[in-house]
Amino acid sequence: MRIVLLGPPGAGKGTQAAKLIAAFGIPHISTGDILRAQVASGSPLGQRVKSILDSGELVTDEVIMEVVIDRISQPDCQKGFLLDGAIRTVVQAELLQGYLTKAGTPLDRVVQMNVPDTLLMERIRNRQGAVVRADDTAEVAAKRLQVYWEQTAPVAGYYEHAGLLAKVDGVGTVDEVFDRIVKAVSA
Repeated sequence: MRIVLLGPPGAGKGTQAAKLIAAFGIPHISTGDILRAQVASGSPLGQRVKSILDSGELVTDEVIMEVVIDRISQPDCQKGFLLDGAIRTVVQAELLQGYLTKAGTPLDRVVQMNVPDTLLMERIRNRQGAVVRADDTAEVAAKRLQVYWEQTAPVAGYYEHAGLLAKVDGVGTVDEVFDRIVKAVSA
């Protein structure tokens, strides 16, 4: 099962990703995690990523996708993977699609978790846990939502046009949303 999980900050992607990887037995891949892993590996690609990050520059779509493709090419991804927040622009979606088509391993489903902005802001403000994220202030959360709607939301349109998008209501209990996602990816 090869799945991309889309949704704005606060939609519950991380919570649902944990349940999905357990249910389907596939690796969870997030851009931040794999960028850090590449840097830590000291590989030539990791050294390039470190150089970009150390200079304060943004990692380009092409480099992000090089890192993602390197990760999904690993043996543990042969039976599938869950990309959580890893596809943030249409260019990234196109690069991923080109690679997967060439490899003969197309995506099975792209799930977009829909949650009203007012609820997203409330969820972000009310996050609990031992570690409070620095990006959970109301001002930063509003900016993250704006960036999501401007840059990442168009990715859903790309996948909808490709016939891969399933829109899922992200409001409800964790289990209710999970059940909706499982139905969407199994359809």
